[in-house]
Amino acid sequence: QATATDQVVGFGLVAFSALLFVYYTLWIIALPFIDSDHSIHQYFLPREYAVLIPVVAGLLLLLFIGIFITVVMWKNRKPAKKSD
Repeated sequence: QATATDQVVGFGLVAFSALLFVYYTLWIIALPFIDSDHSIHQYFLPREYAVLIPVVAGLLLLLFIGIFITVVMWKNRKPAKKSD
């Protein structure tokens, strides 16, 4: 059974993910159709970052997954048997 703290943390993560999804969707899909001199453009990063940020995040994720797998394999290794 989930505690109240777990539920609050879970709700916070879901809310953050939804907010990030809405922001990114507006940034990529809706913003190109709005005039470039409109004041809403000040709330968004330049469009180059729309590709750069997910690529860097994906590479960091792969790096941390690789490090995790390496650490787990290193800790679970069995000592080599010596042959006489």
